[in-house]
Amino acid sequence: MLGLYLGDGHITLGRRGVYALSIFCGDWPGLADAAEQAMEAVMPTSGVFRVQKVGCQEIKSTSKHWPCLFPQHGPGRKHERKIELEPWQQTIVAEHAGKFVRGLFHSDGCRSVNRVFKVLQGGRRGYEYPRYFFVNHSTDILRLCGDALDRLGVAWRFSKPTTISVARRDAVARLDRFVGPKY
Repeated sequence: MLGLYLGDGHITLGRRGVYALSIFCGDWPGLADAAEQAMEAVMPTSGVFRVQKVGCQEIKSTSKHWPCLFPQHGPGRKHERKIELEPWQQTIVAEHAGKFVRGLFHSDGCRSVNRVFKVLQGGRRGYEYPRYFFVNHSTDILRLCGDALDRLGVAWRFSKPTTISVARRDAVARLDRFVGPKY
């Protein structure tokens, strides 16, 4: 849930000091179900509901305690402020780096097929291979993703300043074990 929050979530203050945690999931039913189940597990006394939007679903839950669980909450956009994990969050991410990376990639990442074509003497030849991309404008969130990938033993690099790329065959296969398909 932390990975999903850092990618596609935010917290707003409503009436009577009650906060609403919203995580926006693309129209992947399994992803929305997983976000809902995570919210229910973390905050079982709060109801979780969905709001259908164009191309996505907002998974939402209200509680006075969401900022305690997500101290990264604050005014402004995440890429315009410092994002650091509290020591207790660092412990959880260290123990569950695969689930953290899954949340990040399911929010701001994708697995795609890269197709490469070259003109050789015998004509145009091509090959293809799977790869992952994680895109975020927060250097802090990119660092957290890279640290978790390092912990998992997944080779990665920056293909752009805002994009982490995992393209080596063995690295993609290893990341497949943790991320899995959006469904």
